[in-house]
Amino acid sequence: MFGIPGKQAVTMTPKAAEQIVRLMNSGGHAGLRIGVKKGGCAGMEYTMDYVDEADPNDEVVEQDGARVMIAPMAQMFLFGTEIDYEVSLLESGFKFRNPNVVDACGCGESIKFDDTLAAQR
Repeated sequence: MFGIPGKQAVTMTPKAAEQIVRLMNSGGHAGLRIGVKKGGCAGMEYTMDYVDEADPNDEVVEQDGARVMIAPMAQMFLFGTEIDYEVSLLESGFKFRNPNVVDACGCGESIKFDDTLAAQR
């Protein structure tokens, strides 16, 4: 929908792809749908949900056996994002390196996009 020919909307690090494949296999899911929603102290939050069937309007990205579906309203916000999976002593989880983010809260759970990008919605 908002793509550039020959370029995937998002990319995954090998660790992220491995974790997504693990999640897909453990529940027999077709993949993970990522998106954004209003919330958090910076204004927006990422969402991730299991998907058993892709929506026809989803942008589907497949890499190393991992499948991610991007919800239609989130495509412009997520284009160019790298998804990683990090493990530390205190936590583990997916991290989004998104070039469209202009600010984030201190805990890193919520983000803010450029107002012109949000106005295009």
